[in-house]
Amino acid sequence: MTVTRVYIASPEGANGRNVVAYGVLNALTSKYKTIVFRPAVSNHDHFTPVLLSASNAGLGVALSTGLDIHKVRADKETARGDIVGAFNDAMSVARADAALIVGTDKSHVNDPTTYEFNANVAADLQAGVFLSICTIDRWPDELDETVKLSIEGMEAAGNKVLGVFVTGCEPRHAFSVRQTLAKYGLPVWTIPQVPFTDESNKTLALDTFRANAPTEEVLAALDVDVDFPVTPYAFQFGLLGKAKSNKKTIVLPEGEEDRIIKAADFLLEREAVNLIIVGDKDAILARGKELGLRYLERARFQSKDDENILKPMIAKLCELRAKKGMTEEQARQQLQDASYFGTMLVVLGYADGLVSGSINSTANTVRPALQVIKTKPGQKLVSGAFLMCFKDHVAIFADCAINLNPDAEQLSEIAIQSAETARAFGIKPKVGILSYSTLGSGKGPDVDIVEEATRLVKEKAPDLPVVGSIQFDAAWSPTVAATKAKGNDVAGHVNVFVFPDLCAGNIGYKAVQRSSGAIAIGPVLQGLNRPVNDLSRGALVQDIINTVALTAVTAQ
Repeated sequence: MTVTRVYIASPEGANGRNVVAYGVLNALTSKYKTIVFRPAVSNHDHFTPVLLSASNAGLGVALSTGLDIHKVRADKETARGDIVGAFNDAMSVARADAALIVGTDKSHVNDPTTYEFNANVAADLQAGVFLSICTIDRWPDELDETVKLSIEGMEAAGNKVLGVFVTGCEPRHAFSVRQTLAKYGLPVWTIPQVPFTDESNKTLALDTFRANAPTEEVLAALDVDVDFPVTPYAFQFGLLGKAKSNKKTIVLPEGEEDRIIKAADFLLEREAVNLIIVGDKDAILARGKELGLRYLERARFQSKDDENILKPMIAKLCELRAKKGMTEEQARQQLQDASYFGTMLVVLGYADGLVSGSINSTANTVRPALQVIKTKPGQKLVSGAFLMCFKDHVAIFADCAINLNPDAEQLSEIAIQSAETARAFGIKPKVGILSYSTLGSGKGPDVDIVEEATRLVKEKAPDLPVVGSIQFDAAWSPTVAATKAKGNDVAGHVNVFVFPDLCAGNIGYKAVQRSSGAIAIGPVLQGLNRPVNDLSRGALVQDIINTVALTAVTAQ
């Protein structure tokens, strides 16, 4: 595997960093169509145009820069999401094969979290890292410790450091520097001091870089296998990319809610999905204008009073609910409920999926789906899973929304459904069915149910890696698993956590979400013939965006 996204990170952001960035760009463009991207720059940035003049991707400054550094300092977490979005837009527009990402510049503002921010953004963008570290005014032991701590900082964020450039290094010290740093097992290049802030010195900068870091050596350092972290920001924008790759139509029944139309505007601007918004078009557009939204007109609007839609909808609902004796009058009355109306748009094929629940209860969202969409062939229940986005990976928690006290058969079905959800989002499932017992360490009827469920999973899906009963710590931690579940290949590596009942599942996902900072996306309603997903009534706009995107992906 070859790494084609390279992040240049420096504790200083100066003192030779520019020479390294320019030289690495030259190496990348010798083989790839390469964009330049600057996640955060000041309005006094003069170096990005110099880099762009050497790029072969044809982008200008606007697409090649993320955010103003002042905006980043105000809210780094929000900034990370915006930066991932800007980067993906740049890659998409340029249709580039590679990217050179250059971290923040030296600043008179002393922000102690800047290096950590660069490490996090490198992880968000799933880029390999070249460190640029200056040796000027540093004794050999100080350089060594700076390199050590810089590597540790990158690895703490889940990154892979591919090599180290030591800048400001006099040629007579080059050999000893390489010897000192050899213990890190990384390529080390030493670059003499070259002032380089504008176009005037770029030829000298490039000649100096090439003389000390040959292109073939730099490219060889990229030829490594890397398991990139999947950060919450990478995952969320990956969802949008997957949705956009095969656009589906999602119906939003709650068109009168501000959060819904804000999320719709965001998705429509990025052309990630097609949307049907239920409600009065003129009223929704007027409210959108008040909120400063500009892309709502790209949606299709559907009034609940449109007889052209209502007549076939009533007929179909009566057909589906014939055993319950539903009359046309009852059907018409039922369809005044926006959730029923939206669900029937899915049944009739106008939409591929539905997202609701920002102002309706879970029951109001799920009940129509169970009555008219129903479960997939061979499946008897619907369950609710959350995609839990941790710092460097995504896991599935289920059932956190629907089934109160599942028996062993139901628990096995939830486990298999959850594994399928994992696969839909590119996660290779390793299932742990949770209990207060690990592989028989505890006894009781609750443990018996979990162990029987595990046996049924192995019987129904023999190729699915599963362990149970297992405690959460032994499922999560390889260290704990080595003691509590010695010799079990799944323990310690679980990424699909199946809770024994709704109480444990709901408490579990909320406790982890609030205490760890993990982003919870969902619930994904599993087992339905067509994707219908429920929102929390406390959902934020970003939560709604995520849920619509994952609904579109599951509809694919």
